Amino acid sequence: MTVTMEHQSPARDGWTTDDLDALPDTERRPELLDGVLLVPPSPTHLHQSIALRLGALLDASCPTDFEVSQGVEVRLSPRRSFIPDLLLVTAVAADRNTHWFVPHEVILAIEIVSATSVSLDRITKPALYAEAGIAHYWRVETDPELIVHTHTIDPLAKVYRETGRCTSVIDVNEPWPMKIAIDDLRRRN
Repeated sequence: MTVTMEHQSPARDGWTTDDLDALPDTERRPELLDGVLLVPPSPTHLHQSIALRLGALLDASCPTDFEVSQGVEVRLSPRRSFIPDLLLVTAVAADRNTHWFVPHEVILAIEIVSATSVSLDRITKPALYAEAGIAHYWRVETDPELIVHTHTIDPLAKVYRETGRCTSVIDVNEPWPMKIAIDDLRRRN
């Protein structure tokens, strides 16, 4: 199904999350950046395979007060809304069973960089996630090699500080102690 945007009439100052709620359901997952509607292309097979594997590995060791989710909207403000590839939220927030979360419910946002999302995933989204107070951010790079960059927020500066550049094992103590082999994210041979 295709969404015809010319039939939508957002306010002069741009789109809002209320406008997103009024859009018909499609396979595309629109996001908002300062009232501008972003409609990224469908993810690649590699992107989705990594998301599936990483999500399953996180879920396997996830404490009961958290829930791992995939492709659910995070509303940073009425004019900013992103959909991380994976996210970790509080169990209380997950129990609401909604199609969106607010920043204080999100513990970890994970983005897998695609050719069409480089600047958003490396610069824009981490800056805005940190500004909103999301405690942890991971960026998964796939080209030229698979690397997971882990970050934790500096709550005073509201910026992320890199805590790891993982090429063989994701080894972190927060949001809970875990070790995930990077090879487990790759395609089975």
